[in-house]
Amino acid sequence: MRDTLKTYIICLIITCLYCSCSRKHSATSPQRATITAEFNADSAFAFLKTQVDFGPRTPGSEAHAKCVEYLATTLSRYADTVTIQRGTTTRYDGKQINISNIIASFNRNARRRVMLSAHYDSRPWADQDQDNKQWNTPIDGANDGASGVAVLLEIARQLAIKNTDYGIDIFMWDAEDCGTPQFDQQHANNDSWCLGTQYWIKNKHLRNYEAQYGILLDMVGATDAQFLMEYYSVQNASSLVNALWNTAAELGYGQRFIKRKTHPITDDHYYLNMAGIPTIDIIHYDDNGFCKQWHTTNDNISSISRETMHCVGHTVLHYLYNN
Repeated sequence: MRDTLKTYIICLIITCLYCSCSRKHSATSPQRATITAEFNADSAFAFLKTQVDFGPRTPGSEAHAKCVEYLATTLSRYADTVTIQRGTTTRYDGKQINISNIIASFNRNARRRVMLSAHYDSRPWADQDQDNKQWNTPIDGANDGASGVAVLLEIARQLAIKNTDYGIDIFMWDAEDCGTPQFDQQHANNDSWCLGTQYWIKNKHLRNYEAQYGILLDMVGATDAQFLMEYYSVQNASSLVNALWNTAAELGYGQRFIKRKTHPITDDHYYLNMAGIPTIDIIHYDDNGFCKQWHTTNDNISSISRETMHCVGHTVLHYLYNN
């Protein structure tokens, strides 16, 4: 009996030691820690203001040329390489225009790649303005154009400080907003939008370029902005949409990123999805449609909110660091 009890006690001690060691090993097993993302809204706002200060950035204008130089120079401070893709395309009315897409690459030799993009041109016509005398007036495009670019420039600045272990390419699209104006519907053409993206798809800067997925930013700076789940985004990259909207909610931005679908929106992501790059569009669209300044002379810097840009930039950067 004593031998049996002795054997039992020895076995119990060994078992306790084993469990203790197992718990210790489990507690110290390496786990992936969440990477904190920093996004400076004041910096993003400064990037936006510089663009708007050039004036309306319509293709062929002096303001447009200055903006191309500014974006390329700024991105060169942060990225491994910067490419300006120059070309010629045809506007809705048959006019030939010169365009410049700007592409900045981080970790250019990494095989896994992610595409971030926004358009930097501004609309040549304020064709949604209540005053029809303003319809031929080019707009500042503070929200529709400059805001998405500003957020991406700040993301680029942060990537230069703390990079990812995969490749990221930032595309600044040209001639997105040269689509048929509402006062000239005799020339209506659904493919008259996103001309820079369409040009790139036919003339990629790298012949075999591929990206695992893409995130497009458009109109991400207005004070009252809400971002619903755009139809083509859900159709082509539903898991990415859910992941970004969940990330926003976790960060406290659920009031901005609304988990409800919109109808289809023709934007740069539409053509990227057709080209085989699953891409989502984070775009200001709510129950009233696009932002109230959309394609009007009121799309100026007074409509911009640092807080809105921070919500979007912080969400995207946090996702990039942790996925």
